Order: sequence, then structure tokens, then C-alpha cells
Amino acid sequence: MKRVRRPTVERRSPTRPTRDRRPTVERRSPARPTRDRRPTVERRSPAKALRRRIGIDVGGTNTDAVLLDGTRVVHAVKTPTTADVTTGITTGLRDLLREAPASGGVSAVMIGTTHFTNAVVQRRDLTRVAAVRIGLPSGASLPPFVDWPADLAALVRAEVLMLEGGHEYDGRPIVPFDERGMREGARRIRAAGLTSVAIASVFSPLNAECEERAAAIVKAECPDVAVTLSHHLGRIGLLERENAALLNAALIDLARRTTRAFTDALQASGLTAPLYLTQNDGTVMLASMAEAFPVYSFASGPTNSMRGAAFLSGLADAIVIDVGGTTTDIGSLRHGFPREANNVVEVGGVRTLFRMPDLLSLGLGGGSLVGRRRPRGPR
Repeated sequence: MKRVRRPTVERRSPTRPTRDRRPTVERRSPARPTRDRRPTVERRSPAKALRRRIGIDVGGTNTDAVLLDGTRVVHAVKTPTTADVTTGITTGLRDLLREAPASGGVSAVMIGTTHFTNAVVQRRDLTRVAAVRIGLPSGASLPPFVDWPADLAALVRAEVLMLEGGHEYDGRPIVPFDERGMREGARRIRAAGLTSVAIASVFSPLNAECEERAAAIVKAECPDVAVTLSHHLGRIGLLERENAALLNAALIDLARRTTRAFTDALQASGLTAPLYLTQNDGTVMLASMAEAFPVYSFASGPTNSMRGAAFLSGLADAIVIDVGGTTTDIGSLRHGFPREANNVVEVGGVRTLFRMPDLLSLGLGGGSLVGRRRPRGPR
């Protein structure tokens, strides 16, 4: 009797964690160029150290700007965060450059922001997304957005395409990729006027061929559409990796507006230094990469606090408690960087599985009210 090989449904095994697809360290060989557009970790050699830097934290209430000279904090200012973002940053930079002695020669500007996390949590400034799932005949029972909160799914979900294709756990194709169906779907996306697409294929971290072919077809039919591929972000685990790609696609328009506002603020202040945004692993990425991967800034607020604690204390291994206005976040420093979570992390009620810091968040902060007869928490 001939044995029938059935399609393998992608399920993450808790006993065999997958290799973390984190951004590669920026130590490139001229003979071996990188294959994709993932943000690279900015770890420079001592010969190319960034001497004078400006760090800016754009919070929900205040914007803080700090000038560093090597390891020394030269000056710091605090200004209210404005609705248009640009005005608050411009004001903070102007005050910092005016008050700080010898503020010239700035070699880099780093900005940390919670805008993208807040957009998901507060259900605002999100773009409608076309979701492309490649994996039929397997993976049809749980369509994209199946485990999203109803209110968030109603804001983001647009076209949903389910196509044949994908690969087994060993990289073999399940069935041939349905290029004709993808081309027809891309034309529907163009007719609907959608500007962002997320593509997820079964076991794409092992073999990304179907996602890349689908992206090429979408770009050919819709040249102006932003495309997010799930294998650039997540690990093994189809639904969680797909969710990360969908969130990223929903934030790309906001990321473009925000990073351009940051760039305009720097130009208005007369600074010509390169602009970096902080990531949630304690490193930074160029603003151009932040436009393509805004989800890498999720939870970067507590991460920035942990990296700052390591910098100011000189400790590489420690427990850090970040007391904010509404929550208290607790994390662990390992070798000077936040320890990463190795399981599913929820963002705005959406289950994701990609690089995130391992944090314990408590609903108790500087603005909380505590009493015997009332529950504790933000007020």
C-alpha cells in the first residue's frame, strides 16, 4: 500500500525552539552581501566610536533630549510632547543646543518613541491591510485575523487571499505556488486602492521562495504598495508570525510620516547628523529601516530604560525596574542588553512571536492611586 504524504501544518514545538532571526551584526564582508533588508545592529568599533551624540525620548507626555560626550552626560532638557511630534522635538533640540556648552560636532541623533505601540493599543492611525496566506490545502481552517480582537480586526482587515503553496518542515514544497491566483488577487488589491500588503507562507523561515515570488507579483501589479514578508520578522509558528507581519503592514504609513517628521525636526534645528531609532533589543536602526520595520520599536521604551541603567551604573547583568506614569516594567539585563522573550508576546491583544524583550508589566506607576477601598492602578 502506497503511503500518502499529507501537508504538514506549521506548529511550533516547545521542546525545539527555532533559531532567532534577529538582525545581523553590521560586520559585512565585501564578497558576501546581505540577502534582505533587515535592520542591522549598530555596534561600532572603538576606532569609529560616536563621540558626541544626542538622545531623544518622545513619550506620551514629555519629550526629553540629552547631549552625551563619550560617556559623560553634558546637558538634558524636558519639553511637553506635542500632537504633531515635530514641534516638541524641534523645541527640545533648540533648547538643548542653546543651553549646552560646545554643542557642535554631533555625530548621531538617536530617538526612542512609543508611537507605534500606542497606535496599536489605542486603535488609531492604522492602515487597512491586504492579507495573503500561502499554504493551501493546509492552514485553511484558521484564516488571517482569526485571533485578533474584533475592534482591531475591523480597522485593519481588508482583502484576505488564501492561496495554494508553501513548504513542508524540511523545505519541500507542499504544492506548486498559485501564481495565477496571486496575480488576480494583486489586481483586486490595486482596484480596492489598498496601500499595504502582508504575505505569510507556511514554513517560510525555512524556505521563503513563495513569499518572495508573491511579493514580486504584487510589486509588478501594484508598484506603490508596501509589502511586508513574514519571514523577515517572525519565527516558526504561522499564526503568530503572520500577526507580526500584519501589524507591521498596518503601521508602515504611520512609520513613514513619523520618521519624516523626525527628519524635518533635525533639519529645522540645523543638524546634519544621521538619524537612528531605537529597537526593542537595545540597539538602534537607521530611520530608513524603521520605515520598513516599525514593529521592531515595540517595547523599546522599557528597553531604552534598561540600556540607560546599564550605561549609568556600569553593570552588565542586573534586574531593572522602570517605573513609568501608568505601568512598572521589570526586566533582566544580560551582558548589558535586555534578555529576549522566548515565547508568545501579546501586543494590543494580538499574539506575536518575534524578537521582543522579556518583561513583567504591572499596572502601577507614578500616576496610580492606591487606597484600601479602591483598586490600585492608573488613574
